[in-house]
Amino acid sequence: MAATAPFGADVLERLAGEHDVAFLLTRPDRPRGRGRTSAPPPAKATAERLGIPVLQPARLDTDVELPADVIVAVAYGVLVPAPLLDRHLWLNVHPSLLPRWRGAAPIERAIMAGDAETGVTIIRLVEELDAGPIAAQQGFAIAPEDDAGAVFGRAAAIAAELVGSVLREPTFRPQPDDGTTYAHKISPADRWIDWARPAEEIVNLVRALSPHIGARAALDGREVIVWRARVGDAGRVEPVEVQPAGRSRMAYADFLRGVR
Repeated sequence: MAATAPFGADVLERLAGEHDVAFLLTRPDRPRGRGRTSAPPPAKATAERLGIPVLQPARLDTDVELPADVIVAVAYGVLVPAPLLDRHLWLNVHPSLLPRWRGAAPIERAIMAGDAETGVTIIRLVEELDAGPIAAQQGFAIAPEDDAGAVFGRAAAIAAELVGSVLREPTFRPQPDDGTTYAHKISPADRWIDWARPAEEIVNLVRALSPHIGARAALDGREVIVWRARVGDAGRVEPVEVQPAGRSRMAYADFLRGVR
């Protein structure tokens, strides 16, 4: 299996409970946090806890030997060179209903767009971004109160089930081109709340970036991360949970009391 991010770690743990995972291919450790100390990717931490061997090549090229015919890739984040695509069958787990939301941030972009449904698609990995033929696909509803964490969790459970069914007898159908959209990586500018935008759009942004990234805003003269918000009775945005710089998360009412 190839995985790096928390979503990949979640799918890895679920698959390891039902299948023999020969190894984890992941990115090298890298500095994180204010101290910039070296830390393992989330998927590596999960693999080590489960006793799964970990491969962390500094560069993924043809010199890397991967001891498996089939490799499941989930939020790996590394471009796989063509010779390795030819050498193995790569099954890519993508948390959207492809061809909608190809790219780096499909769940976040789906919530930001106000989509009522998303899903999981298993494709054969090809050189073109998330454009491979489809082996399996299953949709599910996005509830109005769901944040990205809830959607990622639901997608991980479905992904593990779909991978299990595909591994038994993989067959593929072409992915349609109609309806293609792209889920670009979340940029710093994407995180800032513009209070002039419609209330529902702002709440969707907050939901899309919670609990892992955070929507940033200026409130009462202070910069905060808004973790939860809602549309109030008057149709205006009401922050529910915020985090001032250097502080813990708190109810917005507690934040207001501190400001006063």
